[in-house]
Amino acid sequence: MTATDPALTALAQGWCALSLLHGRIEAHIERALQAKHDLSVREYSLLDVLSRQHDGEGGHLQMKQVADAVVLSQSATTRLVSRLEDRGLLSRYLCPTDRRGIYTDVTDAGLALLEAARPTNEAALREALDEAAQNPELAPFVKAVESARGASPE
Repeated sequence: MTATDPALTALAQGWCALSLLHGRIEAHIERALQAKHDLSVREYSLLDVLSRQHDGEGGHLQMKQVADAVVLSQSATTRLVSRLEDRGLLSRYLCPTDRRGIYTDVTDAGLALLEAARPTNEAALREALDEAAQNPELAPFVKAVESARGASPE
């Protein structure tokens, strides 16, 4: 393949459109969460991921799993956890069966903030998708997101 190969160009154009859609959605949600809840998209995502943990077998996530879920490096995730812990939204404690392990849980204040922010996140996502659907280049990707969302269990 060469740089002028039509298939490669179409692939690159598709990737650019998908990246554009992601950027627009993330920016829209970021503005809404910051304005109403003083939360970034990453902070919201971290609270959401950690709120889904449970005490049963395999219920607590390791930091690498958390980092993968919020699409950050482990060091960036650790810094984010520290910031939210300083705000009283997260707490850390030693794993009872492996003293080397550290668990991170959402505090009651973190759960309350997450629940308050969830409708804002959903509304901002819907607004961003509706706006993007008006762009013919982005509309197919919006449909893909909507169909994937409908198929995924919540």
